[in-house]
Amino acid sequence: MTKPSIKLGPGALVCLDCDIQGDVTIGARSIVHPKARIIADAGPIIIGENNLIEERAEIYNRKIDETPNQTVVIIGNSNLFEVGCYSEALKIGDNNIIESKARLGRETELTNGCVVGAGCSIFNREVLQENLIISGSNCERRVQFDRPQPQSLQLDFLHKMLPNYHYIRKKKERDTQSLKN
Repeated sequence: MTKPSIKLGPGALVCLDCDIQGDVTIGARSIVHPKARIIADAGPIIIGENNLIEERAEIYNRKIDETPNQTVVIIGNSNLFEVGCYSEALKIGDNNIIESKARLGRETELTNGCVVGAGCSIFNREVLQENLIISGSNCERRVQFDRPQPQSLQLDFLHKMLPNYHYIRKKKERDTQSLKN
């Protein structure tokens, strides 16, 4: 198991009771709840700004075979990873919602404004079109007119409340310097 190399952006809030392994960058004002797992075995995971990663959400960059090539998982801004979701997707755009118990495979790419409904699994090699909603027991698809609203109010509330009830990872000065470069 590699020693975590965690870089936190300004205002990022990461609870100590989460499992972070490997090279992980967490952008400004993002929140990682307790019991979340972010595992970067095959290369770095870069998480943008204003993301919310809830309890038991799992984000992986796994080694598939013994090839020495590193892959990078890039997660955009203002995404919501709800309780118990699972993602191995290498690229996730902005303003997406991955609902509870939803699962994303390594070869699935989310663009912007997508919603993967509760319990839906997508493991196909595909790029989901913008504003696509996948929901229901048969993972039916439709396109919505607008993107999901950002979770601004929830992020503000959690920035105030989480430190009252959980131990928070302290940001080191070098974390901020490395994100500015």
